[in-house]
Amino acid sequence: MTYDIIVVGGGPAGLTAAIYARRANKSVLVIDKGAFGGQITFSPKVENIPGFKALSGNEFADQLVDQALYQGVEFECCEVLGVSDGSTKTVRTDSGDFEAKAVILATGAKHRLLGVPNEENFIGSGISFCAVCDGAFYKDQVVGVVGGGNSALQEALLLSELAKKVYVIQNFDYLTGEKKLADQIYAKENVEVLLGTVVSEILGKDEFAGARLQKVADGTLSDLSLDGLFVAIGLVPQNENFRDIIDLDGRGYADTDETMLTRTPGVFVAGDCRRKKIRQVTTAVSDGAVAALAACDYIDNL
Repeated sequence: MTYDIIVVGGGPAGLTAAIYARRANKSVLVIDKGAFGGQITFSPKVENIPGFKALSGNEFADQLVDQALYQGVEFECCEVLGVSDGSTKTVRTDSGDFEAKAVILATGAKHRLLGVPNEENFIGSGISFCAVCDGAFYKDQVVGVVGGGNSALQEALLLSELAKKVYVIQNFDYLTGEKKLADQIYAKENVEVLLGTVVSEILGKDEFAGARLQKVADGTLSDLSLDGLFVAIGLVPQNENFRDIIDLDGRGYADTDETMLTRTPGVFVAGDCRRKKIRQVTTAVSDGAVAALAACDYIDNL
């Protein structure tokens, strides 16, 4: 069977694209190697999605999947190894090949993890990656931010308006973000910068308790009690398998604009895998809608 559209990635961007494509009466297959829903499933409570006062990331993802199934979207759980161009597109996976007239890449970007013991046990339950999303849950509490670049400093500044105390934990002996941001950080009375320091372990058994810190210079260990930890050491876009059909920027993101078009006709991108300034669930679903309508136009004009 040749589908009209195959969507690679089952997060908010990919699922929205699938829903819009089915509404345009196109046959759609969504392929994802993991649980459908994307990064938002790590958020225990989300309050910035229009139309919902509050819900968990898993609840939102489940509703998206249910809506897609109701519309007639098909799903496959396997890993996509690449896409071949031709009169039809061949999506190669570890479970075989699938054919489509158009492909939407909505592979997302994974948060770079610390890679320390006990970390994955508390993702979404003490460890977060987005102060805009989760900062309000730590009002008048003590939090840490790992990282010293622009993103980390912006996270820390936002958290400083909410939390009682913010620790910025940076492995270098200086903050790598812009001087203006660094000056703002140092001017905050409730922000303390810990330079030359790394997180060596996450503390806690049943509940998150903080982080074990290690001085880079001499290996000295100390325990820091925290209510929450925000990790801001970068994102890893999931585009490596598609560099032969789309252009990537210097950081590995799909190098495209708001049209979602790529250099390969019939291949589109959407969501966090593309070059963009704001990465939120609302911008992801917007991308998905634009990509789906562009793909439908492409098919209709074949």
